[in-house]
Amino acid sequence: MDKHLALSKNDIVKALQKPAKDFTKDDIIRFITDNGIEMVNFMYPAGDGRLKTLNFVINDLDYLETILSLGERVDGSSLFPFISAGSSDLYVLPRFRTAFVDPFAELPTVTMLCSFFDKDGKPLESSPEHTLHKACEEFERVTGMRFEAMGELEYYVISPETDTFPATDQKGYHESGPFAKYNDFRTLCMSYIARTGGRIKYGHSEVGNFTLDGLNYEQNEIEFLPVDAEQAADQLVLAKWVIRNLAAELGYDVTFAPKITTGKAGSGLHIHMRITRDGQNMVLDASRHLSDTARRAIAGIMKLAPALTAFGNTNPTSYFRLVPHQEAPTNVCWGDRNRSVLVRVPLGWTAGTDMCATANPGSDAGTVDATQKQTFEIRSADGSANVYELLAALAVAARYGFELEDALAIAERTYVDVNIHSAENAGRLASLDSLPVDCAQSADCLAATRHIFEKAGVFSPGMIDGIMARLRSYDPQEARAALSDQKLMQKLVTRYFHCG
Repeated sequence: MDKHLALSKNDIVKALQKPAKDFTKDDIIRFITDNGIEMVNFMYPAGDGRLKTLNFVINDLDYLETILSLGERVDGSSLFPFISAGSSDLYVLPRFRTAFVDPFAELPTVTMLCSFFDKDGKPLESSPEHTLHKACEEFERVTGMRFEAMGELEYYVISPETDTFPATDQKGYHESGPFAKYNDFRTLCMSYIARTGGRIKYGHSEVGNFTLDGLNYEQNEIEFLPVDAEQAADQLVLAKWVIRNLAAELGYDVTFAPKITTGKAGSGLHIHMRITRDGQNMVLDASRHLSDTARRAIAGIMKLAPALTAFGNTNPTSYFRLVPHQEAPTNVCWGDRNRSVLVRVPLGWTAGTDMCATANPGSDAGTVDATQKQTFEIRSADGSANVYELLAALAVAARYGFELEDALAIAERTYVDVNIHSAENAGRLASLDSLPVDCAQSADCLAATRHIFEKAGVFSPGMIDGIMARLRSYDPQEARAALSDQKLMQKLVTRYFHCG
C-alpha cells in the first residue's frame, strides 16, 4: 500500500489506491460496479455560492458511461442571474478528481462536483469554477509559479441554552469540553469533510461564545491545508455542505454569517495563500525571511483591496464585522503576526531551532521542511463569499503585484509592525486607504478597477456586472441605520443568516 494513500479517509482513494487527482472515468465506473453503488450525484456551485444537486439512479453500464462522458443539461437561468431564460441550457460535466462516497445518502452513492459548459461545448466563461481556473492559469503564465490557498472556515453552532458548565462570554478560544459544547460535533464534521477529500489542518472552538434569547451560540473553526487554489475552493464549498447537513441531522442550527449580533465576535473566512515553484514554497527567501515574491503578491492585494470586498464581503451584514478596534481589518495594510492588519504574515517556524528536541529530550525534528508551512493571509473576507469568485479575485490581485513596477515600494509603504490602532500609529493610520463601509462603496471600488479583473478574460464582463448589480441592490441607508439600531440590525442578520 502506498504510504501517501494509507491514511486517506476517502473510500474511493483507498479502494483504487491512487490519488484523487489521477482518477479516470474507468476508475469511477470500476469503483461503482465493484462496490454496489446505486446512485450518482452531480453537485455544482451556482451564482449564490451554494451547491446544487442532480441525482441519477444507475440502471446499467451504458447509462453510467453516458452520464460520466456527456454530463447532463441544466437550466442556467435558474442558477445564474446573468443567464436569460431564452438561452438558458447549460451542460454540467463531472470532475472525476472530486469523487467521494456520499456520507449522507441513504443509498450507496458516489458524488462528484461538476463544471459548466455552454451550448458549443466550451467551458462557461462566467461560471465560478471556470473563472477560478482561468485566474490560476493566468497567474502561472505571468509568474511561472502556482497559486495555492487554504481557508479558515468559521461558523456558529446554535442550540437551546443549557445551564451546565456555562462558557465564559467571548472567551471560547480553544476551549475544551465541557465548557465547549460542540467539540464532538466539530470533530464529526472534520471526519466527514475528510471523507469528501478535504485536507484539514485542524479544528478548534473560537472566541465567540454567548447566550441570547434562550439559545446557546458557540463559534468554531475548521482550518485547511494549503493546496492548489481550485482544490481549495472545492474543499471549502463541500465543507459548508457537510457542516450544514450534519447540523440538520443532529438538530442544530449553524451559520457562516459574518455578524449575528453586536458586541460579539463575527465570523470571517480568512484565506491563506502560498506561492510555489516545482513544489517548493516561494514565500520565504534563502535566509528564511519573507521573499520579494511574497511582497509583490501582497502589494497587488494592497492595491486591489477595496475592490476585493466585492468578492469577499457580499451582503450588508459583512460590513457590521469590518469595524475598527476588532480583529477584523478596516485599513489597507499588512504586517507580521498582527491581527489588526488586512494581510497578516503568521508565525512561520523560521527561528531555526529544534523545539521538538527541547520539548522531547531524545527526539528531534528530523527532516521536516518547515519552510513549506509559511503563508500569508487576507483577513477581510467572510462566509457570504462565493469561494470560487473570491479565490479567483485573490489570484488576480496576487498576479497584479508582479505586473506593478513599484510593487516592492507599495509593500514597504503599507507595512505596519504593531497594532494599527495603537497611539504610535496615529499618523500612519491617516495615510492608509480604508476598506469600503458598505456594499455600494464596494461596488464602486470594483467598478474603478474592473479592467484588472477582466484582463486576459479571467472575469467576464457579465460576471462583474452581476456582482456590482447585486451589491447595489442593497439599501445602504438601511445598513448604516442598523449600526445604531439593534432591532434593525437583527432584522438584517435574520435576512442573511444562511448566506453563502
